Amino acid sequence: MRALFVGLCTLDVITRVGHVPAPNEKLTASAQLIAAGGPAANAAATFAHLGGEAVLLTAFGGHSLAAAIDEDLAALGVAVLNLTADSPQPPAVSTILVTESTGDRAVASMNGTAPGTVPPSPPGDLQALVASADLVLVDAHHPTLALPAARHARAEGIPTLLDAGSWRPGTAPLLPYTDLAVCSADFRPPGTATSSDVLAFLRGAGVRWPVITRGPLPVLWAGGEVPVPAPTTVADTLGAGDIFHGALAHALLTHVRTRLTPTLLTMILRSAAETASRSCASFGTRAWMRT
Repeated sequence: MRALFVGLCTLDVITRVGHVPAPNEKLTASAQLIAAGGPAANAAATFAHLGGEAVLLTAFGGHSLAAAIDEDLAALGVAVLNLTADSPQPPAVSTILVTESTGDRAVASMNGTAPGTVPPSPPGDLQALVASADLVLVDAHHPTLALPAARHARAEGIPTLLDAGSWRPGTAPLLPYTDLAVCSADFRPPGTATSSDVLAFLRGAGVRWPVITRGPLPVLWAGGEVPVPAPTTVADTLGAGDIFHGALAHALLTHVRTRLTPTLLTMILRSAAETASRSCASFGTRAWMRT
């Protein structure tokens, strides 16, 4: 199974603390990790860990900090196509504080929107990249890449999975080319107020299978709810949504041979929820892969 992941890649500095510090407070962390992050990158890492062939199309510059991203993803078996590798621009660095007692995370990041950042241009072989994949996942952080990739996927009859964490300016054009859209509870298109509104909006925009994840609460879709198993302990919720998307992509290609049905959707949502829940039992976005 081969999937193309198109979107954001950051450098995550993940720190575990007893509490989020107050203004002017200094405290000593109990643990710290550095890893590649971002929705598309974490989804690709998950897909590769589960046994798929993951290709990440992204842009994070050629600054010396980019080496940490390359090393992390190479160790996980993710093939990285960094379109701005010749640029001195540093990657977006996400500063993340994880509260030890609850697993809650606080995140600050530019997400590729730093002043002076030039949107990446699609590679000349994008159509061939898409055609060689069995599935395309886009996260809307790089619209100049996501939209042409989604268009090529639709033209080739390749399923497209949208990681719609929150409403972005580049989200709307992607919807007519999206087969399966998975949104967070924070996803609120204009004029929507409830989960039912969001599902109806997405169906009206052309999404074939809209889904909403809500952390530990059941996953919603038009056909009902899918329970999320609770981890024995919650050590870190960072990246759980990204891991859900990567696991969903893997389950989709594993179990859906011809077309997606309500029964199959329920099954693959349950599988993805189990993987995402398991990831919350350990600190960071990679430790769950070793347990």
